[in-house]
Amino acid sequence: MRAGADYFVTPSEPAQRRYEALRSYFLDGATAAEVGARFGYSPATVHQLAAELRAGHTEFFRSSKPGPRGPRKSGRIRDQVMALRAEDRSVTDIAKRVSMEGTPVSAQTVWAILHAEGIERLGRSHVGPAPRLDPVKAKPIGQWPVGAVYDCDHAGLYVLLPALVELGFDELVRSARYPGTKVLSSFSSLASLLLVKTSREGRAANAFPLGADPGLGLAVGLTAIPKATHLTSYSYRVKRSSNVALLEGLARRCRGIGLYSGEAGFNLDFHSIRHHGEEVPLEKHYVASRSQRTRSVLTFFAQDHASTEMIYANADITKAEQANEVIAFADYWSRVSGTDPGLLVFDSKVTTYRVLGELAARNITFLTLRQRGPKVLEALAALPASAWASYNLKRVGRYRRPQIHEEIIHLKGVGIPLRQIAIRNIGHEHPTLLITNDPTTAAKDLFGRYAERMIIENELDADISGFHLNALASGLPLNVDLDTTLTVVAGNAYRLCARKLPRYEQATPDRLWRHFLDNTGKITVAEDHVRVDLAARTYTPVLIDAGYPELDLPIPWWGGRTLRFGFPPR
Repeated sequence: MRAGADYFVTPSEPAQRRYEALRSYFLDGATAAEVGARFGYSPATVHQLAAELRAGHTEFFRSSKPGPRGPRKSGRIRDQVMALRAEDRSVTDIAKRVSMEGTPVSAQTVWAILHAEGIERLGRSHVGPAPRLDPVKAKPIGQWPVGAVYDCDHAGLYVLLPALVELGFDELVRSARYPGTKVLSSFSSLASLLLVKTSREGRAANAFPLGADPGLGLAVGLTAIPKATHLTSYSYRVKRSSNVALLEGLARRCRGIGLYSGEAGFNLDFHSIRHHGEEVPLEKHYVASRSQRTRSVLTFFAQDHASTEMIYANADITKAEQANEVIAFADYWSRVSGTDPGLLVFDSKVTTYRVLGELAARNITFLTLRQRGPKVLEALAALPASAWASYNLKRVGRYRRPQIHEEIIHLKGVGIPLRQIAIRNIGHEHPTLLITNDPTTAAKDLFGRYAERMIIENELDADISGFHLNALASGLPLNVDLDTTLTVVAGNAYRLCARKLPRYEQATPDRLWRHFLDNTGKITVAEDHVRVDLAARTYTPVLIDAGYPELDLPIPWWGGRTLRFGFPPR
């Protein structure tokens, strides 16, 4: 080798090491084990790096071509923007003032400067200096302000009230025995936290924009949404037993109205919510988004397979307890439905062989992965070609002709024989191993069912982005447990709302938020009803076609008043 070749043979930088490892794997034909031994990776990590590269998620080289040049976000323009914002001027007004002084600048650029400084927007209705309002204390509405009209920046959230009424959210909260305070009932606190959750404003620490909205408190029968201090401190007082009672009542209600039934089984998975902040007494778990073990809260989720709805969550789990969480969910569903759950599908890391034995003893069907040991792989490699059966799968994409071999095995801790289904020709170096106590379902159908388990990861991604599930503001799991419980409630409320909107039945929370709930309007309080006049939006005709203009719905926590909607004429 020429002088300087060591730079390529023994790369020191992580990015260069990944590049050389992938180059060796794809171009030199080295196996994952050989690449891992040379560059310090495990074979599983090499396969993961290769999969990310194939999916287009890896980028080693960036274009050196400079991007478009816009107005500078520092220097004189920044100073002008900050000086005008100190006068409580809106983004639009600041852009006009700066442009009038000889430097054309857009409102979007002004907002980018303010956002970089951590400064929130003013309300959309502000033009010129913003009025300074005295803070309103959150308390139950005694005398309803008949005739009052409020400009509400979050009026679109009223679209969710019919779904909360259909779920009987007020009754669920009271039955779960959540704590109250001298001023606010348990429903007032939980409903306010749920509004924060459904508004995509993040966790309780970011609740100020809602608390400052004069028309939003009416939605839950309060003069205003409580401050973040109350919402945060209240969550620390909540016990796990109340969250479980709320989830059980919610599941019974959702089964009654046909949102989900559980007949097609459930997908189970863990998710680690990373802690951001000072050192806290939390255990370390693997966080996929960081590809490392770090202090985090381990949460468990269960999803109804047919409807893809999240139906259960638990963030009050330790490492010592996590293997038994499958049994805890089975007991939970038995209390909800009166019978043990149907097929449970989960990853091999969710539980242990001992727990599989308990599930088998209760005749609960499960489908999971088996970790691939060297002896098992050697035995599979020694099989003749005739031992593998080829199947055609009706699916889009590659790997539609897997080869399957199945046999009966005995595992330590499981009292009955299990079916082991080995699948190859699906893009992996080694066969994938499934184990199940289902004796009758065809092997290819079980493989297809496990592949569909990926739905839970897609739904978790939707909840993480839609309901800020990853924004861990506290080091106490109990606080996070309430947050994950409200995530389940919010997801069910979004889905009930979507079922009434033509062509939006399967829309993600993010899409529903952008098209319908992120809207302004006017709230008018009458003697016997509250009218919400939503601003005209591109997708307003969908709400009109769904029958919202004819709605006259009694809201249980409004003291007999009804909810009505108004829309601009088409």
